[in-house]
Formats: sequence, structure tokens, C-alpha cells
Amino acid sequence: MHEGLLSQEEIDALLNGVGKPPALSDSDKDLLGEIGNISMGSASTALSTIINKLVNITTPRVTTTTLKEMKNNFEVPIIALEVLYTEGLIGENLLLIKITDAVVIADLMMGGDGSRKSESLTEIEISAVSEAMNQMIGSSATSLATMLNMPINISPPDAKVWDDKTQDLSKNVNEDEEIVRISFRLTIEDLVDSEIMLLLPVETAKAIINKMTGKAETEISEFEDISDINEFGFDEVQINNKNNEVKKEQPKVRYEEPAVNVQRAQFAPLTNMSPQEKQNIDLILDVPLEISVVLGRTKKSIKEILSLGVGSLVELDKLTEEPVEILVNGKKVALGEVVVIDENFGVRITNIISNDERVKSLQVK
Repeated sequence: MHEGLLSQEEIDALLNGVGKPPALSDSDKDLLGEIGNISMGSASTALSTIINKLVNITTPRVTTTTLKEMKNNFEVPIIALEVLYTEGLIGENLLLIKITDAVVIADLMMGGDGSRKSESLTEIEISAVSEAMNQMIGSSATSLATMLNMPINISPPDAKVWDDKTQDLSKNVNEDEEIVRISFRLTIEDLVDSEIMLLLPVETAKAIINKMTGKAETEISEFEDISDINEFGFDEVQINNKNNEVKKEQPKVRYEEPAVNVQRAQFAPLTNMSPQEKQNIDLILDVPLEISVVLGRTKKSIKEILSLGVGSLVELDKLTEEPVEILVNGKKVALGEVVVIDENFGVRITNIISNDERVKSLQVK
């Protein structure tokens, strides 16, 4: 070997990243666990509404792994739902549920009591569970968007049963790519006590962490504090090997900010609206609006809906003397009482909803 050259072992060590820091620190994993706990809390609420059972998704555990490693250690079959982030975040999101748990969810959705046991799903059961998982992922994404204070959209879900370890689990994630696995404990009353998994690419997880901590917004300003980098370029890199010095000059990169002309905003003086402008409301006076009256509401499971027939009675949540809601284009504007005019039903308005109450009715619950 020529003196001063790196050995093959040393080259391999450099290429393999000896001494490379872990993809996520312990604090990063703790933060992801908290985020996952909140977002999957919304998912559990969505699932609970669908199956009409108490659902808890708690105790997140965050680790890093690869799909290849999971294939070797994870039991099949499972059902996997994959979605892509199309706005706000870049990457994939995989939700994994065991088939035995999916069978219980499907049985509850189809009017059963959740006692069915099986290692396989029919086509209609796969469709039902896929819809439930889709609602869970959608609720989780909405919760995440609220936490990050940014819009997040996802692609239509791609669900499949993974029962062969030779098959690819994901169409978009390489099996050797490092991913983040967030495991949760899933309980459905006394029917299920199991585990579900949420898989994210490391880059997607880091983007979430940076957004939560504000790191992404300060990375550019941090460059300005590095005094040993000349004009945003790179100094010489020095590597000492067996008393021989190897220097490599990196190309300098310069960023020039364009000049920005900043002026005080100028506004035209405010004037009173002319009578002609006030009459513009006349242009929409003949626009039709849909008025509906709500006598009451109730919630029923799929099993109860399927059992309805001619002569069935549906009990509403309102008493006979309670006022009914009057909606205009789906928004509550007044309260009233039901009357009979000749042979037709009618509603006599008894109360107009105040402005404060109207605003509250517009808020997302």
C-alpha cells in the first residue's frame, strides 16, 4: 500500500458512516410520541363513532427501523393503509392493524357484536375496515394540521392485506430506508387489547419536529452566525491520516438578496357609501334560499338502521314542547313551534338567533 493512502477498511468505515449520529435524538422521539398521542387520540374518537364502542389509543413508543427489519420480526397477516402527504408535508404515512383486530372492527361496523374470530377478511370486510382506517388517518391529519398551524392534505388511501413477507409493504418507501415506527396500544372495550403502528419516513418525521420546534424557520439565520464560513462558502476541509494532510477546496456558494423597495402603504380616504351602492342589495333579493325545520336528531348504529322497517318508531332527542330549529341553507337562524295551517304543517317563529349565537354555530365542533 502506498504511504499516505487510505486503506480499504478505512474507506469502508467512512462510507458506512462510523460515528454517525442517530437519525432522531431522545428528545425528538419524545416529541413525536406526544404528537402521535394527540393525533391518534383524534383517530380513536373517529373509530369510536364508527363502531359505537369505547376506543382508546394510548402509550406511544417511538423507535427507528426499516421495512426489511419489520418483515423479519412482524407477524402476518396484517392490513396496511398507505397515504401520501400532498400538501404541507412530504412523504408517506402507513397505518398497520392486525387482521384479528380488523375482523372485530369489521364485525362491529356490519352490525355484529365483535365476537367474530378469523384470520382472514372478506372483500366487504376489507372495504369496511379500509373506510374506518381512512377516517382514522383523516382525523389524525386534521389534528396534526391544527398542531402545526398549517394545511395538510393527503392522497386517497391505498389499503391491502399483507400476508406474504416476500411482498412489498409500501410502494413508495424503500425496504432499506430508515423509518420511524410509532407503536400504540389499542383497546376496544373488552373486545380488543392489541397494538397498532404508524410508520413515517425519517425525513417526514424531521419535518414535523422542525415545524413544531421552529427550527426550520431559523436554519437560514444560523448560517450568518458562523464566522469561519466566508461569504456563505466553505473553507478548506482538512483530513489528517498517518501524519499526511489531505486538503480539499469546496466550491464557494454565494447568495445575493435582491434589493427590496419598502414604502408606507397609501390608502384612499374613506367616504360614505352612495345611495346607489346601498341599493346593490337589490341584486340578490331574488336569490332562492332553502329553509328547513329540524324536529329533532338521534344516533343509531348500522345494526339498528338495518333493523328499521315499515311501522318502526324513531325516538328523537327533543320533547314535544321544545322549540324546533329553523335552518337557512343549513345554518340555524331562528327557533319556532309547529302549527297546523288548514291541512299543512307550518312553523311559527318564536325567537330569532342572536349574532353571538350565529357565530358560535359557525365554529367547527
